Amino acid sequence: MPAITSRARSLLVIATAMALGAAYAAFVGEDANWDWQNYHEYNVWALLNGGYARDVIPPGFQTYFNPVVYFPWYYLRHTLPPVAAGIIMGAVHGLNLALVWWLSRIVLGNAASALTIAAAVLLAAFGPMTLSEVGTSFADILTAIPIIAGLALMLESDDVRPLRYLCAGLLVGLAVGFKLTNIVFALGLGAAALLATRPLLAMGCLALGGAVGTVLTGGGWSLMLWREFGNPLFPLMNSFFPSKEMQPLSVLDLQFVPRGFVDGLLYPFYWVIGDHRSSELPFRDARFALLIVLLPLAIGARVKSATALFTRRDLQLLIFLAVSYAAWLALFAIQRYAVALELLTGPAIVLLLARSFAGFGVTRLRSAVAIFAIAAIAAAWTQPTDWWRRPWSNPYAPAISARLAQPATYFLLDKPLSFVAPLLPAGSRFYMIADIALPIMPGGTFDRRIRAGLQDPLPDGVWEMHIRGRPFRADLLADYGVMIDAAQPCVEIEGAQLHSANVACPLIPRKP
Repeated sequence: MPAITSRARSLLVIATAMALGAAYAAFVGEDANWDWQNYHEYNVWALLNGGYARDVIPPGFQTYFNPVVYFPWYYLRHTLPPVAAGIIMGAVHGLNLALVWWLSRIVLGNAASALTIAAAVLLAAFGPMTLSEVGTSFADILTAIPIIAGLALMLESDDVRPLRYLCAGLLVGLAVGFKLTNIVFALGLGAAALLATRPLLAMGCLALGGAVGTVLTGGGWSLMLWREFGNPLFPLMNSFFPSKEMQPLSVLDLQFVPRGFVDGLLYPFYWVIGDHRSSELPFRDARFALLIVLLPLAIGARVKSATALFTRRDLQLLIFLAVSYAAWLALFAIQRYAVALELLTGPAIVLLLARSFAGFGVTRLRSAVAIFAIAAIAAAWTQPTDWWRRPWSNPYAPAISARLAQPATYFLLDKPLSFVAPLLPAGSRFYMIADIALPIMPGGTFDRRIRAGLQDPLPDGVWEMHIRGRPFRADLLADYGVMIDAAQPCVEIEGAQLHSANVACPLIPRKP
Protein backbone atom coordinates (compact mmCIF):
# COMPACT_ATOMS: atom_id res chain seq x y z
CA MET A 1 0.00 0.00 0.00
CA PRO A 2 2.70 2.62 0.79
CA ALA A 3 4.31 2.02 -2.64
CA ILE A 4 0.95 2.55 -4.34
CA THR A 5 0.37 5.72 -2.32
CA SER A 6 3.82 7.04 -3.22
CA ARG A 7 3.27 6.26 -6.91
CA ALA A 8 -0.13 7.92 -6.89
CA ARG A 9 1.37 11.00 -5.24
CA SER A 10 4.09 11.19 -7.87
CA LEU A 11 1.54 10.88 -10.67
CA LEU A 12 -0.56 13.62 -9.08
CA VAL A 13 2.48 15.92 -8.89
CA ILE A 14 3.33 15.24 -12.54
CA ALA A 15 -0.25 15.87 -13.65
CA THR A 16 -0.44 19.08 -11.61
CA ALA A 17 2.89 20.36 -12.96
CA MET A 18 1.82 19.70 -16.54
CA ALA A 19 -1.56 21.32 -15.95
CA LEU A 20 0.14 24.44 -14.58
CA GLY A 21 2.42 24.64 -17.61
CA ALA A 22 -0.51 24.19 -19.98
CA ALA A 23 -2.61 26.81 -18.17
CA TYR A 24 0.17 29.39 -18.25
CA ALA A 25 0.81 28.79 -21.95
CA ALA A 26 -2.90 29.25 -22.61
CA PHE A 27 -2.85 32.49 -20.62
CA VAL A 28 0.13 34.22 -22.28
CA GLY A 29 -0.69 33.60 -25.96
CA GLU A 30 0.96 32.42 -29.16
CA ASP A 31 4.74 32.27 -29.36
CA ALA A 32 6.34 34.61 -31.92
CA ASN A 33 9.88 34.84 -30.55
CA TRP A 34 12.80 36.18 -32.60
CA ASP A 35 14.68 32.88 -32.69
CA TRP A 36 11.60 31.04 -33.95
CA GLN A 37 11.33 33.60 -36.73
CA ASN A 38 15.03 33.29 -37.49
CA TYR A 39 15.96 29.61 -37.30
CA HIS A 40 13.74 27.36 -35.12
CA GLU A 41 11.11 27.18 -37.86
CA TYR A 42 13.36 27.37 -40.92
CA ASN A 43 15.96 24.78 -39.89
CA VAL A 44 13.39 22.01 -39.44
CA TRP A 45 11.49 23.00 -42.58
CA ALA A 46 14.71 23.13 -44.61
CA LEU A 47 15.75 19.69 -43.41
CA LEU A 48 12.38 18.27 -44.48
CA ASN A 49 12.10 20.19 -47.76
CA GLY A 50 15.59 20.27 -49.24
CA GLY A 51 16.39 23.82 -48.19
CA TYR A 52 19.94 23.03 -47.13
CA ALA A 53 20.82 21.98 -50.68
CA ARG A 54 18.97 24.87 -52.34
CA ASP A 55 19.18 27.95 -50.10
CA VAL A 56 22.09 29.96 -48.70
CA ILE A 57 22.03 30.46 -44.91
CA PRO A 58 18.63 32.26 -44.66
CA PRO A 59 18.93 32.54 -40.82
CA GLY A 60 22.61 33.54 -41.08
CA PHE A 61 25.12 31.67 -38.94
CA GLN A 62 22.29 30.00 -36.95
CA THR A 63 21.37 28.01 -40.09
CA TYR A 64 23.63 25.17 -39.00
CA PHE A 65 22.54 24.88 -35.36
CA ASN A 66 21.23 21.38 -34.66
CA PRO A 67 17.50 21.44 -35.60
CA VAL A 68 16.57 18.12 -33.95
CA VAL A 69 15.38 19.68 -30.68
CA TYR A 70 12.93 21.92 -32.57
CA PHE A 71 11.08 19.06 -34.33
CA PRO A 72 8.40 18.62 -31.58
CA TRP A 73 7.39 22.28 -31.68
CA TYR A 74 7.46 22.33 -35.51
CA TYR A 75 5.14 19.33 -35.80
CA LEU A 76 2.77 20.64 -33.13
CA ARG A 77 2.57 24.01 -34.81
CA HIS A 78 1.98 22.53 -38.26
CA THR A 79 -0.52 19.83 -37.34
CA LEU A 80 -2.68 21.39 -34.60
CA PRO A 81 -4.50 24.67 -34.03
CA PRO A 82 -2.06 27.24 -32.55
CA VAL A 83 -3.67 27.25 -29.10
CA ALA A 84 -3.55 23.44 -28.87
CA ALA A 85 0.12 23.41 -29.89
CA GLY A 86 0.99 26.02 -27.27
CA ILE A 87 -0.91 24.25 -24.50
CA ILE A 88 0.71 20.87 -25.23
CA MET A 89 4.18 22.40 -25.30
CA GLY A 90 3.42 24.25 -22.07
CA ALA A 91 2.39 20.97 -20.44
CA VAL A 92 5.71 19.39 -21.46
CA HIS A 93 7.61 22.36 -20.06
CA GLY A 94 5.65 21.97 -16.83
CA LEU A 95 7.46 18.67 -16.22
CA ASN A 96 10.36 20.77 -14.92
CA LEU A 97 8.31 21.55 -11.81
CA ALA A 98 7.69 17.88 -11.12
CA LEU A 99 11.43 17.28 -11.34
CA VAL A 100 12.12 20.19 -8.99
CA TRP A 101 9.67 18.60 -6.54
CA TRP A 102 11.56 15.29 -6.78
CA LEU A 103 14.98 16.93 -6.42
CA SER A 104 13.78 19.02 -3.47
CA ARG A 105 12.63 15.91 -1.61
CA ILE A 106 16.06 14.37 -2.21
CA VAL A 107 18.25 17.28 -1.09
CA LEU A 108 16.16 18.59 1.81
CA GLY A 109 16.16 15.29 3.67
CA ASN A 110 14.79 15.83 7.20
CA ALA A 111 13.91 19.43 6.35
CA ALA A 112 11.47 18.29 3.65
CA SER A 113 7.84 19.13 4.36
CA ALA A 114 4.83 20.20 2.37
CA LEU A 115 5.68 23.86 2.94
CA THR A 116 9.41 23.69 2.16
CA ILE A 117 8.91 21.64 -0.99
CA ALA A 118 6.12 23.98 -2.07
CA ALA A 119 8.49 26.90 -1.50
CA ALA A 120 11.13 25.30 -3.75
CA VAL A 121 8.60 24.65 -6.51
CA LEU A 122 7.18 28.17 -6.18
CA LEU A 123 10.63 29.70 -6.60
CA ALA A 124 11.28 27.51 -9.63
CA ALA A 125 7.90 28.18 -11.23
CA PHE A 126 8.27 31.96 -11.09
CA GLY A 127 11.72 32.28 -12.63
CA PRO A 128 11.64 35.12 -15.18
CA MET A 129 13.25 33.15 -18.03
CA THR A 130 11.28 30.03 -17.12
CA LEU A 131 7.99 31.90 -17.39
CA SER A 132 9.09 33.60 -20.60
CA GLU A 133 9.80 30.27 -22.33
CA VAL A 134 6.72 28.26 -21.31
CA GLY A 135 4.80 27.23 -24.43
CA THR A 136 7.48 28.49 -26.83
CA SER A 137 9.95 26.97 -29.29
CA PHE A 138 12.97 27.76 -27.08
CA ALA A 139 15.15 24.74 -26.34
CA ASP A 140 16.51 25.96 -22.99
CA ILE A 141 13.40 25.08 -20.99
CA LEU A 142 12.96 21.80 -22.87
CA THR A 143 16.53 20.61 -22.31
CA ALA A 144 16.29 21.63 -18.65
CA ILE A 145 14.15 18.48 -18.21
CA PRO A 146 16.98 15.95 -18.80
CA ILE A 147 19.48 18.19 -16.98
CA ILE A 148 17.44 18.33 -13.75
CA ALA A 149 16.52 14.65 -14.06
CA GLY A 150 20.19 13.73 -14.47
CA LEU A 151 21.23 15.74 -11.43
CA ALA A 152 18.42 14.22 -9.33
CA LEU A 153 19.46 10.71 -10.37
CA MET A 154 23.03 11.42 -9.30
CA LEU A 155 22.02 12.88 -5.93
CA GLU A 156 19.37 10.31 -5.03
CA SER A 157 21.89 7.84 -3.59
CA ASP A 158 24.71 8.65 -1.16
CA ASP A 159 26.86 5.96 -2.74
CA VAL A 160 27.97 5.81 -6.37
CA ARG A 161 25.62 3.48 -8.21
CA PRO A 162 27.12 3.02 -11.67
CA LEU A 163 23.81 2.65 -13.50
CA ARG A 164 22.42 5.84 -11.96
CA TYR A 165 25.56 7.78 -12.87
CA LEU A 166 25.53 6.36 -16.38
CA CYS A 167 21.91 7.47 -16.79
CA ALA A 168 22.68 10.88 -15.29
CA GLY A 169 25.51 11.38 -17.77
CA LEU A 170 23.31 10.12 -20.61
CA LEU A 171 20.54 12.60 -19.80
CA VAL A 172 22.85 15.60 -19.60
CA GLY A 173 24.66 14.37 -22.71
CA LEU A 174 21.34 14.32 -24.57
CA ALA A 175 20.87 17.98 -23.58
CA VAL A 176 24.38 18.88 -24.80
CA GLY A 177 23.82 17.14 -28.15
CA PHE A 178 20.54 18.98 -28.60
CA LYS A 179 22.09 22.36 -27.76
CA LEU A 180 25.81 22.92 -27.27
CA THR A 181 25.36 25.71 -24.71
CA ASN A 182 24.31 23.01 -22.24
CA ILE A 183 27.98 22.02 -21.97
CA VAL A 184 28.10 24.24 -18.86
CA PHE A 185 25.82 21.78 -17.04
CA ALA A 186 28.01 18.85 -18.04
CA LEU A 187 30.93 20.69 -16.42
CA GLY A 188 28.84 21.28 -13.29
CA LEU A 189 27.81 17.63 -13.12
CA GLY A 190 31.43 16.53 -13.46
CA ALA A 191 32.51 18.89 -10.67
CA ALA A 192 29.75 17.54 -8.40
CA ALA A 193 30.90 13.99 -9.13
CA LEU A 194 34.33 14.81 -7.71
CA LEU A 195 32.67 14.95 -4.28
CA ALA A 196 31.11 11.49 -4.63
CA THR A 197 32.20 8.62 -2.38
CA ARG A 198 34.05 7.04 -5.33
CA PRO A 199 34.91 9.98 -7.60
CA LEU A 200 36.86 8.05 -10.26
CA LEU A 201 34.02 5.59 -10.77
CA ALA A 202 31.50 8.44 -10.74
CA MET A 203 33.43 10.47 -13.32
CA GLY A 204 33.93 7.45 -15.55
CA CYS A 205 30.24 6.57 -15.56
CA LEU A 206 29.21 10.17 -16.20
CA ALA A 207 31.71 10.54 -19.04
CA LEU A 208 30.60 7.34 -20.74
CA GLY A 209 26.91 8.15 -20.41
CA GLY A 210 27.51 11.75 -21.48
CA ALA A 211 29.41 10.70 -24.59
CA VAL A 212 26.65 8.29 -25.63
CA GLY A 213 23.92 10.90 -25.01
CA THR A 214 25.75 13.61 -26.94
CA VAL A 215 26.32 11.32 -29.92
CA LEU A 216 22.68 10.20 -29.94
CA THR A 217 21.25 13.70 -30.26
CA GLY A 218 24.09 15.61 -31.91
CA GLY A 219 26.40 13.09 -33.52
CA GLY A 220 24.55 12.76 -36.83
CA TRP A 221 24.31 16.52 -37.29
CA SER A 222 28.00 17.04 -36.43
CA LEU A 223 28.98 14.30 -38.87
CA MET A 224 27.06 16.07 -41.63
CA LEU A 225 28.79 19.37 -40.80
CA TRP A 226 32.18 17.64 -40.82
CA ARG A 227 31.45 16.15 -44.22
CA GLU A 228 30.14 19.39 -45.74
CA PHE A 229 32.46 21.95 -44.15
CA GLY A 230 35.29 20.11 -42.42
CA ASN A 231 34.04 21.52 -39.10
CA PRO A 232 31.77 19.39 -36.87
CA LEU A 233 30.56 22.53 -35.06
CA PHE A 234 30.23 24.84 -38.10
CA PRO A 235 30.12 27.81 -37.96
CA LEU A 236 31.31 27.72 -34.33
CA MET A 237 34.98 27.10 -33.46
CA ASN A 238 36.09 27.78 -37.03
CA SER A 239 39.54 28.79 -35.80
CA PHE A 240 40.03 25.18 -34.62
CA PHE A 241 38.24 23.45 -37.52
CA PRO A 242 38.78 25.90 -40.39
CA SER A 243 36.18 25.86 -43.15
CA LYS A 244 36.62 27.71 -46.42
CA GLU A 245 33.11 29.12 -46.08
CA MET A 246 34.15 31.65 -43.42
CA GLN A 247 37.10 33.38 -41.88
CA PRO A 248 39.24 31.31 -39.45
CA LEU A 249 37.66 32.67 -36.28
CA SER A 250 35.38 31.43 -33.52
CA VAL A 251 31.87 32.88 -33.57
CA LEU A 252 31.08 33.79 -29.97
CA ASP A 253 28.40 36.18 -28.72
CA LEU A 254 30.27 38.06 -25.99
CA GLN A 255 28.03 41.11 -25.72
CA PHE A 256 26.63 39.98 -22.34
CA VAL A 257 29.86 38.67 -20.77
CA PRO A 258 30.99 40.66 -17.67
CA ARG A 259 33.70 43.30 -18.13
CA GLY A 260 35.70 41.93 -15.23
CA PHE A 261 35.67 39.74 -12.12
CA VAL A 262 33.90 42.26 -9.88
CA ASP A 263 31.32 43.03 -12.56
CA GLY A 264 30.61 39.30 -12.82
CA LEU A 265 30.11 38.99 -9.07
CA LEU A 266 27.58 41.82 -9.18
CA TYR A 267 25.42 40.36 -11.97
CA PRO A 268 22.88 38.72 -9.59
CA PHE A 269 22.44 42.03 -7.78
CA TYR A 270 21.93 43.89 -11.05
CA TRP A 271 19.08 41.48 -11.83
CA VAL A 272 17.36 42.30 -8.53
CA ILE A 273 16.80 45.91 -9.64
CA GLY A 274 15.92 45.03 -13.24
CA ASP A 275 19.31 45.76 -14.81
CA HIS A 276 19.10 43.25 -17.67
CA ARG A 277 22.67 43.40 -18.99
CA SER A 278 22.57 39.62 -19.57
CA SER A 279 19.46 39.75 -21.77
CA GLU A 280 18.22 41.65 -24.80
CA LEU A 281 14.88 42.36 -23.12
CA PRO A 282 14.01 43.41 -19.53
CA PHE A 283 13.55 41.04 -16.60
CA ARG A 284 13.87 41.17 -12.81
CA ASP A 285 14.98 38.37 -10.50
CA ALA A 286 16.10 38.09 -6.86
CA ARG A 287 16.93 34.37 -6.76
CA PHE A 288 20.61 34.35 -7.58
CA ALA A 289 21.33 37.29 -5.26
CA LEU A 290 19.42 35.51 -2.51
CA LEU A 291 21.62 32.45 -2.99
CA ILE A 292 24.80 34.50 -2.67
CA VAL A 293 23.57 36.17 0.52
CA LEU A 294 22.33 32.93 2.06
CA LEU A 295 25.53 30.90 1.56
CA PRO A 296 27.67 32.74 4.17
CA LEU A 297 24.61 32.98 6.43
CA ALA A 298 24.15 29.20 6.32
CA ILE A 299 27.85 28.63 6.98
CA GLY A 300 27.76 31.01 9.95
CA ALA A 301 24.68 29.32 11.37
CA ARG A 302 26.23 25.87 11.15
CA VAL A 303 29.47 27.09 12.76
CA LYS A 304 27.49 28.71 15.57
CA SER A 305 25.65 25.47 16.28
CA ALA A 306 28.89 23.45 16.13
CA THR A 307 27.39 21.04 13.57
CA ALA A 308 28.67 19.80 10.23
CA LEU A 309 28.47 22.56 7.64
CA PHE A 310 26.81 20.61 4.86
CA THR A 311 26.12 17.03 3.88
CA ARG A 312 27.84 15.51 0.85
CA ARG A 313 24.59 15.88 -1.09
CA ASP A 314 24.31 19.56 -0.11
CA LEU A 315 27.82 20.21 -1.37
CA GLN A 316 27.23 18.36 -4.63
CA LEU A 317 24.18 20.50 -5.41
CA LEU A 318 25.99 23.72 -4.50
CA ILE A 319 29.11 22.78 -6.49
CA PHE A 320 26.96 21.89 -9.50
CA LEU A 321 25.31 25.31 -9.35
CA ALA A 322 28.55 27.21 -8.75
CA VAL A 323 30.56 25.57 -11.55
CA SER A 324 27.70 25.65 -14.06
CA TYR A 325 27.05 29.30 -13.26
CA ALA A 326 30.74 30.27 -13.51
CA ALA A 327 31.09 28.50 -16.87
CA TRP A 328 27.87 30.10 -18.14
CA LEU A 329 29.05 33.55 -17.01
CA ALA A 330 32.47 33.19 -18.63
CA LEU A 331 31.32 31.68 -21.94
CA PHE A 332 28.25 33.73 -22.88
CA ALA A 333 26.22 35.07 -19.89
CA ILE A 334 23.05 34.94 -22.00
CA GLN A 335 20.20 34.74 -19.50
CA ARG A 336 18.04 32.36 -21.54
CA TYR A 337 20.76 29.74 -21.45
CA ALA A 338 20.54 29.63 -17.63
CA VAL A 339 16.94 28.37 -17.39
CA ALA A 340 18.04 25.09 -15.78
CA LEU A 341 20.05 27.03 -13.18
CA GLU A 342 17.10 29.33 -12.57
CA LEU A 343 14.85 26.34 -11.88
CA LEU A 344 17.43 24.83 -9.52
CA THR A 345 17.74 28.00 -7.44
CA GLY A 346 14.43 26.95 -5.85
CA PRO A 347 15.74 23.81 -4.08
CA ALA A 348 19.09 25.51 -3.37
CA ILE A 349 17.56 28.56 -1.68
CA VAL A 350 15.23 26.43 0.42
CA LEU A 351 18.14 24.17 1.37
CA LEU A 352 20.29 27.09 2.58
CA LEU A 353 17.37 28.64 4.46
CA ALA A 354 16.59 25.33 6.15
CA ARG A 355 20.21 24.81 7.18
CA SER A 356 20.43 28.39 8.46
CA PHE A 357 17.27 28.18 10.55
CA ALA A 358 18.31 24.81 11.94
CA GLY A 359 21.69 26.25 12.93
CA PHE A 360 20.01 29.10 14.78
CA GLY A 361 17.68 26.69 16.61
CA VAL A 362 14.43 27.71 14.91
CA THR A 363 11.71 25.05 15.15
CA ARG A 364 10.83 23.12 12.00
CA LEU A 365 7.33 24.58 11.76
CA ARG A 366 8.45 28.19 12.13
CA SER A 367 11.31 27.53 9.74
CA ALA A 368 8.97 26.10 7.11
CA VAL A 369 6.56 29.04 7.40
CA ALA A 370 9.40 31.56 7.14
CA ILE A 371 10.90 29.75 4.14
CA PHE A 372 7.58 29.75 2.29
CA ALA A 373 7.07 33.45 3.05
CA ILE A 374 10.53 34.34 1.71
CA ALA A 375 9.90 32.23 -1.40
CA ALA A 376 6.57 33.98 -1.99
CA ILE A 377 8.21 37.43 -1.73
CA ALA A 378 11.00 36.47 -4.13
CA ALA A 379 8.47 35.01 -6.57
CA ALA A 380 6.31 38.13 -6.38
CA TRP A 381 9.34 40.30 -7.20
CA THR A 382 9.88 38.47 -10.49
CA GLN A 383 9.35 40.25 -13.79
CA PRO A 384 9.46 37.79 -16.70
CA THR A 385 10.84 38.68 -20.10
CA ASP A 386 8.49 38.95 -23.07
CA TRP A 387 10.00 37.35 -26.19
CA TRP A 388 6.95 38.44 -28.23
CA ARG A 389 3.56 36.78 -28.07
CA ARG A 390 0.35 37.18 -30.01
CA PRO A 391 -3.17 36.84 -28.58
CA TRP A 392 -4.82 33.53 -29.42
CA SER A 393 -7.65 35.51 -31.00
CA ASN A 394 -5.19 36.77 -33.63
CA PRO A 395 -2.92 33.82 -34.53
CA TYR A 396 -0.21 34.25 -37.11
CA ALA A 397 -1.66 33.25 -40.51
CA PRO A 398 -0.61 35.90 -43.04
CA ALA A 399 -2.23 36.29 -46.44
CA ILE A 400 0.29 36.03 -49.28
CA SER A 401 -0.07 38.42 -52.23
CA ALA A 402 -0.96 36.94 -55.60
CA ARG A 403 2.22 38.59 -56.93
CA LEU A 404 4.18 36.01 -54.91
CA ALA A 405 2.19 33.01 -56.14
CA GLN A 406 4.99 31.47 -58.22
CA PRO A 407 8.45 30.24 -57.14
CA ALA A 408 11.02 33.04 -57.01
CA THR A 409 14.52 33.83 -55.78
CA TYR A 410 14.72 36.01 -52.67
CA PHE A 411 17.75 37.92 -51.40
CA LEU A 412 17.36 38.43 -47.64
CA LEU A 413 18.79 41.71 -46.40
CA ASP A 414 17.66 41.55 -42.77
CA LYS A 415 16.99 39.16 -39.86
CA PRO A 416 14.74 37.45 -38.88
CA LEU A 417 13.12 36.67 -42.21
CA SER A 418 13.63 32.96 -42.85
CA PHE A 419 10.35 31.97 -41.14
CA VAL A 420 8.63 33.35 -44.24
CA ALA A 421 10.19 30.63 -46.43
CA PRO A 422 7.57 27.93 -45.61
CA LEU A 423 4.80 30.40 -46.50
CA LEU A 424 6.02 30.99 -50.06
CA PRO A 425 5.71 28.65 -53.09
CA ALA A 426 7.67 25.41 -53.00
CA GLY A 427 10.93 25.56 -54.91
CA SER A 428 11.62 29.20 -54.06
CA ARG A 429 15.22 30.05 -53.14
CA PHE A 430 16.38 32.15 -50.19
CA TYR A 431 19.82 33.77 -50.09
CA MET A 432 20.98 35.64 -46.98
CA ILE A 433 23.74 38.07 -47.94
CA ALA A 434 23.65 40.45 -44.95
CA ASP A 435 24.70 38.29 -41.98
CA ILE A 436 27.62 39.94 -40.18
CA ALA A 437 28.85 36.78 -38.41
CA LEU A 438 28.81 34.63 -41.56
CA PRO A 439 29.37 36.80 -44.63
CA ILE A 440 29.41 35.12 -48.04
CA MET A 441 32.99 34.23 -49.01
CA PRO A 442 33.75 35.17 -52.64
CA GLY A 443 34.23 32.04 -54.71
CA GLY A 444 33.00 29.75 -51.93
CA THR A 445 30.23 27.15 -52.10
CA PHE A 446 27.55 29.62 -51.02
CA ASP A 447 28.69 32.29 -53.46
CA ARG A 448 28.72 29.80 -56.35
CA ARG A 449 25.26 28.55 -55.42
CA ILE A 450 23.84 32.08 -55.54
CA ARG A 451 25.40 32.81 -58.92
CA ALA A 452 24.23 29.48 -60.35
CA GLY A 453 20.70 30.21 -59.10
CA LEU A 454 20.66 33.57 -60.87
CA GLN A 455 21.64 31.84 -64.09
CA ASP A 456 18.65 29.52 -63.70
CA PRO A 457 15.74 31.96 -63.17
CA LEU A 458 12.49 30.93 -61.49
CA PRO A 459 9.01 31.91 -62.79
CA ASP A 460 8.51 34.93 -60.53
CA GLY A 461 12.03 36.30 -61.00
CA VAL A 462 14.26 37.79 -58.30
CA TRP A 463 13.21 39.76 -55.20
CA GLU A 464 14.84 41.26 -52.14
CA MET A 465 13.24 41.08 -48.70
CA HIS A 466 13.71 43.28 -45.62
CA ILE A 467 11.78 44.30 -42.49
CA ARG A 468 9.59 47.37 -42.84
CA GLY A 469 10.99 50.46 -41.14
CA ARG A 470 14.52 49.15 -40.67
CA PRO A 471 17.59 50.28 -42.58
CA PHE A 472 18.89 47.59 -44.91
CA ARG A 473 21.97 47.07 -47.10
CA ALA A 474 20.64 47.39 -50.66
CA ASP A 475 24.23 47.97 -51.80
CA LEU A 476 24.98 44.27 -51.15
CA LEU A 477 22.88 43.40 -54.19
CA ALA A 478 25.45 45.02 -56.46
CA ASP A 479 27.86 42.10 -56.03
CA TYR A 480 25.30 39.90 -57.78
CA GLY A 481 24.44 42.35 -60.54
CA VAL A 482 20.91 43.21 -59.41
CA MET A 483 19.14 46.25 -58.03
CA ILE A 484 15.67 47.19 -56.75
CA ASP A 485 13.20 47.95 -59.54
CA ALA A 486 11.88 51.38 -58.57
CA ALA A 487 9.25 51.20 -61.31
CA GLN A 488 7.34 48.39 -59.58
CA PRO A 489 5.63 48.49 -56.17
CA CYS A 490 6.87 46.32 -53.34
CA VAL A 491 4.73 43.71 -51.55
CA GLU A 492 4.20 43.38 -47.80
CA ILE A 493 3.85 40.15 -45.80
CA GLU A 494 2.46 40.48 -42.30
CA GLY A 495 5.17 39.97 -39.67
CA ALA A 496 4.94 37.50 -36.81
CA GLN A 497 5.30 40.30 -34.29
CA LEU A 498 2.17 42.44 -33.98
CA HIS A 499 2.17 45.57 -36.16
CA SER A 500 5.26 44.48 -38.09
CA ALA A 501 5.65 43.62 -41.76
CA ASN A 502 8.23 42.18 -44.10
CA VAL A 503 8.69 43.89 -47.44
CA ALA A 504 9.55 42.15 -50.72
CA CYS A 505 10.67 44.30 -53.67
CA PRO A 506 11.28 43.04 -57.23
CA LEU A 507 14.83 43.22 -58.60
CA ILE A 508 16.16 43.87 -62.08
CA PRO A 509 19.64 43.55 -63.60
CA ARG A 510 21.89 46.34 -62.42
CA LYS A 511 22.64 49.06 -64.95
CA PRO A 512 26.29 49.49 -65.92
